[in-house]
Amino acid sequence: MLSEMTTFDDREKAFEAKYALDQEQEFKAIARRNRMLGLWAAEKMGLSSESADQYAAAVVRADFEQPGDEDVFRKVAGDFKASGLSVSEGEIRSKIDELASIAREGIRAGE
Repeated sequence: MLSEMTTFDDREKAFEAKYALDQEQEFKAIARRNRMLGLWAAEKMGLSSESADQYAAAVVRADFEQPGDEDVFRKVAGDFKASGLSVSEGEIRSKIDELASIAREGIRAGE
């Protein structure tokens, strides 16, 4: 009976460790996605290299305003509008999804 409990406890700890690792990887992937989204948006807005890096960091910070992607979407969409660019909601959301996949693949590959 004792060995069954030890096995169960070990399995539970392994699941908890995997969950924590998965959460950490997802956090890193979302931050990477947001940085890539910021660089994409900066390029569309014609920002200089230095300004693009600063803008990408601002997009990453915007994600901490609320759970989910809406805060990031609002920032980028608002900045496009303010700079006079007409970029559709669908194009921005597609880019968010595309970059999320790329970021997750990179994190899984250990990049």
